[in-house]
Amino acid sequence: MEGSSGDSPPAPPPAFRNRYWILRHGRSVPNERGLIVSSLENGTKPEFGLAPEGVEQARSAGESLRKELEEMGVPVDSVKIRYSPFSRTTETARVVAGVLGVPFEGPSCKATVELRERYFGPSYELLSHEKYAEVWAIDEADPFLAPEGGESVADVASRLAGVLSSTDVEFHGSAVLIVSHGDPLQIFQAVLSGAKGNPSFLDKVAGLKKESLIVPSVLSQHRKFALNTGELRRVV
Repeated sequence: MEGSSGDSPPAPPPAFRNRYWILRHGRSVPNERGLIVSSLENGTKPEFGLAPEGVEQARSAGESLRKELEEMGVPVDSVKIRYSPFSRTTETARVVAGVLGVPFEGPSCKATVELRERYFGPSYELLSHEKYAEVWAIDEADPFLAPEGGESVADVASRLAGVLSSTDVEFHGSAVLIVSHGDPLQIFQAVLSGAKGNPSFLDKVAGLKKESLIVPSVLSQHRKFALNTGELRRVV
């Protein structure tokens, strides 16, 4: 019957209060050495920061973001930068902030531990990055299965979803830049992709793993959202 709940169109997804960009850190020393550096303890060491090429990539990303903001008529003073505390992401965020003229030590820039690299576990830490293929094979088979001692795709999705939810409550009308790592940003995009059309996304997404908002088939395909080092992408 016309007007019945069965005939009603699905509710639209909730409108985000802010615009969002993601940026993978610039090329790092671990990238150049072909090493997996995924623990918070190792990742925050100065020796695992950006390589010279990575600094240039970060600067270029900052210029690209500034240009996008100008074209959209978005004031730079509305920019908020949230970044992983790893050395390579902190240095990337610092360079971008400098290009934009955003005080890095001010409240607009903040290290957020939930944006840290995906921890691949002690069995992979400081080994060759060729080992990533083994983890990604596990991801495709079961995104809720973690490498021994490490994080599953679902684990990472849950903490990143929490960042998005809290950030969107904290700010309104801001241009938010999230500076993180390859796997986390792939998973972040998978979460956004799978949550489209879900009107309760922002309320429930922090409990992603328990709520099963994202079907395993979506999370298992996070690799299709891969970013190059220093790549900037608008996602919302």
